[in-house]
Amino acid sequence: MAVSLKNKIVLITGASSGFGKDAAHLFAGEGAKVVLVARRLDRLQLLANEIHKTGGEAIAVPADISRRVEIDLMVRTVIEIYGRVDILFNNAGFGGLDWLERLEPDRHIETQVQVNLTGMILVTQAVLSHMMARRTGHIINMSSIAGWLAAPSYTVYAATKYGVRGFTTALRREVAPFGIQVSAIYPGPARTEFAWGGGAKRRSRPKWFDLFFIPAEDVSLRVLELARHPRRAVIIPWWFGLIAWGDNHFPGIADWIIQTAYTNNYHTLEKK
Repeated sequence: MAVSLKNKIVLITGASSGFGKDAAHLFAGEGAKVVLVARRLDRLQLLANEIHKTGGEAIAVPADISRRVEIDLMVRTVIEIYGRVDILFNNAGFGGLDWLERLEPDRHIETQVQVNLTGMILVTQAVLSHMMARRTGHIINMSSIAGWLAAPSYTVYAATKYGVRGFTTALRREVAPFGIQVSAIYPGPARTEFAWGGGAKRRSRPKWFDLFFIPAEDVSLRVLELARHPRRAVIIPWWFGLIAWGDNHFPGIADWIIQTAYTNNYHTLEKK
């Protein structure tokens, strides 16, 4: 039986662009009251105005989830306004993708771990106590196919997304007896600001790799579907699950394919 989203309080981190922005429109279109969280207040306000113009309800609450004090203030603000959070969509994240020796330690290693993993855990902890008190809620964590397939030049990003997968699985088993759903979504490469540049450091990639990219709207639609029909995990597109299975069961073959088709041709220190 589908869960009705009407009047649900949906908190979305990373709501200023990409999956978060698209999902905000979709949730609002279903009658949910959407809380928009990101660092860029100007973008959040524009998005809130767009939602209001279509008859939806949304508020902008700026916060940097790499800072615990801002997380605590953001959650307190939401609870003061609405009294609860029904659905938490942990979407905030970014990627500094390049060969490890060329990553900037502060921006592309430390901050990436803080935002993609530590921040997500702290937001969840801050919201979870209120869900536990009410014995209901749904937490949806945005991971990535990189949480199943560790590709070259994705070292730190994959580490964070593997962490999201482990955290999600453990938390689901921890809170299931108390009526709280925990899900993860694992999209493949998608056409978002993150994927096409967006300030993230990028490494060279073969042109054929772009054939694997999927529309961002497809991912946001699956997030909405996951909220209506809670389940443990969703991999997008489905056939990436087969690739993940092959990587897990035949790692030697996977290593050879990746090194032959990609690493040997693109991992050169001369490329800047």
